[in-house]
Amino acid sequence: MKRIILLSVAAIVCFAAQAQAPRYNGKVLGVLGGLGPAASADFIRIVTEKAPATTDQEHPRIILLSEPRVPDRNGPIFGHGEDPEPYLIQGLESLQSWGADILCVTCNTAHYYIDHFRDGLDKPLIHIIDETVLASRKRSPGGAWLIATLGTIKAGIFQDNAEKSGYHFLVPEDEEREKVQQVIRLVKAGEYEAAGKLLRKVCKKLWRDKRVPVVAACTEIPIAYKYSALPADMCISSLDALADACIRELYDIHE
Repeated sequence: MKRIILLSVAAIVCFAAQAQAPRYNGKVLGVLGGLGPAASADFIRIVTEKAPATTDQEHPRIILLSEPRVPDRNGPIFGHGEDPEPYLIQGLESLQSWGADILCVTCNTAHYYIDHFRDGLDKPLIHIIDETVLASRKRSPGGAWLIATLGTIKAGIFQDNAEKSGYHFLVPEDEEREKVQQVIRLVKAGEYEAAGKLLRKVCKKLWRDKRVPVVAACTEIPIAYKYSALPADMCISSLDALADACIRELYDIHE
């Protein structure tokens, strides 16, 4: 009799836990990736790991358009190169036509262009800059180092966003910014260990000036950071911030 009662209590506890767990709401996430391919692949992995799912069927439906043909997002910010905006519009419109209910783009610099047409999209777009600034404010209220592409820094998309809420990013000097750009190139070339070693040097230099977390404001940087042997709690990942926001939207999680 005791065994039956214990089993019944365990079953009730298990049922209660399942009832309280967030449930996937059926919305389809459309991801415009390939900018670069390693970053979007990593994003899908992160979303899968963060999903409050215990079976295949509890995971969200995701449409990934990996489109590496999108021209370099940095060039036009500096006055040269092909405009990537038409490619971004086409990619997001394709995802909408394929049934995506929510959109996101796994490239920070791309949002400089996305902000030009975001309001014209039929479906809501989860904005990686918005979410990364929000995560930075929560994790490091006293500020953080902004490490990103040269184009992202020059365009000021993070600095302008942060200023609206009174948050402050520290921006590295030119020499360190160039090294960060090289880290990004190394990741895109598949040279992850070399990228990690160079990023380690950059971060240690920054932390000698002020020891606050670095914000990985380019989606290749979290990949390099894994190979840097640096403390995980000293990096605020834009990929993680975007994935967290997507999970909240897909599972109706309200904080």
